[in-house]
Amino acid sequence: MSATDQRWFHRRGQLARDGWESVVDRSTPGWAHTGLRVAELADGVELALTELDVERIVVPLSGSFEVTHRDDEGSTTTTLAGRASVFDGPTDVLYLGAGTSGSLRGQGRVAIATSPTADRRPMRYIPASDTPVELRGAGASSRQVHNFGTPQALDAARLIVCEVITPADNWSSYPPHKHDEHDPGHESRLEEIYYFETAPTRGSAITADTDASFGLFSTYSSPAGDIDINAMVRTGDVALVPYGYHGPAVAAPGYDLYYLNVMAGPDEERIWLISDDPAHAWVRDTWETQDVDDRLPYTTDSKEQH
Repeated sequence: MSATDQRWFHRRGQLARDGWESVVDRSTPGWAHTGLRVAELADGVELALTELDVERIVVPLSGSFEVTHRDDEGSTTTTLAGRASVFDGPTDVLYLGAGTSGSLRGQGRVAIATSPTADRRPMRYIPASDTPVELRGAGASSRQVHNFGTPQALDAARLIVCEVITPADNWSSYPPHKHDEHDPGHESRLEEIYYFETAPTRGSAITADTDASFGLFSTYSSPAGDIDINAMVRTGDVALVPYGYHGPAVAAPGYDLYYLNVMAGPDEERIWLISDDPAHAWVRDTWETQDVDDRLPYTTDSKEQH
C-alpha cells in the first residue's frame, strides 16, 4: 500500500474516537471542508453532538434513532424510523443547521455527515417517502442514488450528501471523474468522503452479512494533486478524496456495494459539477443503447433477504 493510500484510505475502526467507530473532521490531516461520524449504538448508549459551528445530516444506516437537538428556540426530539439495512432503499434523515447541539440514541448503525459553517439554516426532517431516488447509468453501470442532501432537495449551507447502491457485478462512480478545480459552469471544488458497506447480494444463498463481502474502489492523480487508492472495500471502510479522479467503485460478483458520499468545498456556490477523465468519458454515450439494470430499484417492499 502506498503512502497516499495510508493517508487517504482507512479501514473500519482506524479512525475511532470518543465512542465513534470513525471520525473525520478538521483535525484530520489535509482535511478542511467535510466531516463524517459513524457509530454502532446499543440500547441505552447516548452520543453527544456538541459542535455548534457545523451543519449536520443524520443518516440511519440500520436501525432506528432518536435525535434530541437544541438551538436558540429550544429543544426538540426527532425520531428516525430508519431501515433494516442500507440495501433496503431510502431512509428518513434529519438536517441540523449550524448553531444546533444535541444527542443521539437508539440501536443500530448511524452516520452523521458534517461541514463547518457559520451560515445557519433551518432544521429539516426528510421522510424516506420524500427522498428523490435516481436510477443512474445503464447496463453494468446501473446504480441507485438517494439524493436527500443535494442542492435540488435540501437547503443547506455547504453540504452535498447522497448515497449509492450498486448491485453485484456493476460499476459506479464511473466514468472516473474529478471536482478539484474552480471552473464556473463546468467544475466545482469539492472534498469528498466515501463511506462503504457491503453484503451478499439479494437472492444469494447466503442468508446473513459476512466479513467476506467486498467491493473495489480506485482514485488516481489529477493536475490538482497526487493520490493513489486501489483498495478492496468492506463495511465501515472510509476513503477520503481531496482531489484526483475517483472511480470506479465496483460491486464484486455475489456482493452488493453501498456508499455514502459527503461533499463540500471552498467555492461560493453550493453545486456539484464534475469533469470526466477524457480517456473514459466516451463510456457515457454507450448508456443510450442500454437498459437500466432490472434489479433496480432496491426498496423495502421488493427486498429479498440476504
